[in-house]
Amino acid sequence: MNELNTLRRTLLKGGCAAGVVAFAASAGLLVPGRALAAQWNKAAFEAKGVADALKGMGVEGLADSKEILIKAPDIAENGSVIPVEVTSQIAGTQSISILAEKNPLPLLALFEFAEGAQGYVSTRIKMGQTSSVRAVVKAGGKYYSAAKEIKVTIGGCGG
Repeated sequence: MNELNTLRRTLLKGGCAAGVVAFAASAGLLVPGRALAAQWNKAAFEAKGVADALKGMGVEGLADSKEILIKAPDIAENGSVIPVEVTSQIAGTQSISILAEKNPLPLLALFEFAEGAQGYVSTRIKMGQTSSVRAVVKAGGKYYSAAKEIKVTIGGCGG
């Protein structure tokens, strides 16, 4: 009988907590999107070309690096779901960005890392046509880059 009372109390507490969170969200008191919106780089993500996206990110003096590894298929049968892994072996990696050069909006992702974190990301991207995928790594206040050509047979961005 004691176990049933404990279970009932746990359910009541959980239900009350969920109700408070739902009320706060509906009242506009709990809006996580607002907190994240301040960090979103609108200019870079809405840029129509790679040069404008890099400018929006504040990238200057981009240098090629063999310490950035891009793992992705050479040929993507479906451009709407392309797995991509980027590993930065550059010490002090602060961020990794992924761009698809011929996409209408080339900046696909921007990942920021806490100090001491491993410079690795794994995601899926969408590409409308065959083009280079470029990884841009920020480390020590400098920018480094590597690229890989991916051939797309069926477009994912309206193709």
